[in-house]
Amino acid sequence: MVDAPPTTTSSARPSPRHLTPAAVAVGFTVLCVSYMLNAMDRQVFYPLLPEIRQEFGFSLDQGGLLATGFTLGIALAGLPAGYLMDRLSRKSIVVMSVLIYSLGTLAIPLASGFVDMSVYRLVSGVGEGMQATALYAIVGAFFFHRRAVAAGVVGVAFGAGVFLGPLVGNRIAAAWGDWRGPFYVFAAAGLVVALLIAVGVRRTMTESVTGTTASVSDYGHVPASPFNRNTLGIGIACAVSGLVFYGFLGLYPTFLREHLGFGAGQAALAVSFSGFGAMMALPAGWLGDRFNQRNLLGLAFLATSATATLTYQYATSAPAQYVLAFLMGAFASGFLFTNCTTAMQRAVRPEHVGRGAGLFMLTYYVAAAFSGLLFARLVDAFGWGGAGLWQLTVLPALGIAGLALVDTGRMVVPRRTEAG
Repeated sequence: MVDAPPTTTSSARPSPRHLTPAAVAVGFTVLCVSYMLNAMDRQVFYPLLPEIRQEFGFSLDQGGLLATGFTLGIALAGLPAGYLMDRLSRKSIVVMSVLIYSLGTLAIPLASGFVDMSVYRLVSGVGEGMQATALYAIVGAFFFHRRAVAAGVVGVAFGAGVFLGPLVGNRIAAAWGDWRGPFYVFAAAGLVVALLIAVGVRRTMTESVTGTTASVSDYGHVPASPFNRNTLGIGIACAVSGLVFYGFLGLYPTFLREHLGFGAGQAALAVSFSGFGAMMALPAGWLGDRFNQRNLLGLAFLATSATATLTYQYATSAPAQYVLAFLMGAFASGFLFTNCTTAMQRAVRPEHVGRGAGLFMLTYYVAAAFSGLLFARLVDAFGWGGAGLWQLTVLPALGIAGLALVDTGRMVVPRRTEAG
């Protein structure tokens, strides 16, 4: 017997119909700006890693773990935050999360060694994970029937942050004369953004649970439990996506500077181009609302593999790397990230949208946390080309295998978009 969606949750939270279009626009813009800062905060570390390694004497393994290990905090925060998001004020959790990751960012330049810097990175990741889980739950509920497009807009904001973070961070570090400067600046920016969210975003928007008032029969085809075959298959795809994209991001500037001989500015610009590519999340989300997401994700995995092959096996010039970084951002972030997170939400019933967001965070970011260390170990064993081959070219095949478990007929997908 199928359980009915809980009526208490629906009645306890306001309806989106009480919001004016202007209030929706302002609130959504502020949330997107906050996520852009989240991305900038993450990205500023990567191009500064060579200087940090030089000052502290960190090995490549330690550098790789610092670069991507913070995502373990994102993963650890994801599932419990998703559970809380179905019960507590999402707006309050978003504000609190921005404050947490800003404090973690502020502490990084105060670190004395590998252990405490790892802890500060982890704290920063916990805040970022809480924010991302809450944000995607808000988007998934409020923009219920257009959630992939809405998630695509959020992805554009993330891409803008990935694009701006390395460039702004590199400039601040150059002006400051030290790698610590950008962390102080981004921490201060986080305090400002937390205030903007508190003032500019309405609870009517953040607490929406659109979709739970529909007839039970509308979702009877979706498994009652959020832990089902579809979430398993999509979870495998999410984990592979995290290993691939963060394995690329974490040590890509180091690859460019230490293997290809690029300057700090060139490496930062290349990473920024990956953020520009991540802005393809908007058309990726648009396609995700109209076509079979399982097939779309499979094609994105294939395109990511092809891009990685060219990046690590053939391209040596700066212009070629800029183009390939853009493509890697477009496929591994714009298409894979956007459609993995919305597909996971569509694999559960509307009343479990928070837990769907949490499942995505858990599967994606646990894998991402160890992606830098794995890539560094592969570099030690096989060189940069071999590491790129195994982790970024071959591994996506496992993601495609996971997608074979997915039955789109048992997901919350608008009937008119069931193409392919």
